Amino acid sequence: MPPVPEPFRCEVEPRRHAVHVRPVGELDIATVPEVDAQIAELQTAGFKQLTLDLSRVCFLDSTGLRMVLDWDARSRADGFAFSLIEGPPTVQRLFELTGTRERLEFVEPSGARTAA
Repeated sequence: MPPVPEPFRCEVEPRRHAVHVRPVGELDIATVPEVDAQIAELQTAGFKQLTLDLSRVCFLDSTGLRMVLDWDARSRADGFAFSLIEGPPTVQRLFELTGTRERLEFVEPSGARTAA
């Protein structure tokens, strides 16, 4: 029997002008609005570097992918930095299958940019 996924939650770790947003569980049509609202609130609050940490996401659907692509586009248009920390292979596979991995900025967990 496959393991039961953790209940969804969204952890936030501020670091001066940077912030890490770490969803835990499934990032899908039911949970994307919560993560999207959290990122929007942090960006509005003035954080200049937003990192979405996918390391604890066990499932990512097309709604989650769309949210990631939208935030990437917003960051380019509005002049703030948006990066991702890779998720497990099942999550990364969606980026590979859709050909979007190359257009997104993935950073190492320890190498995530922090603004001074």
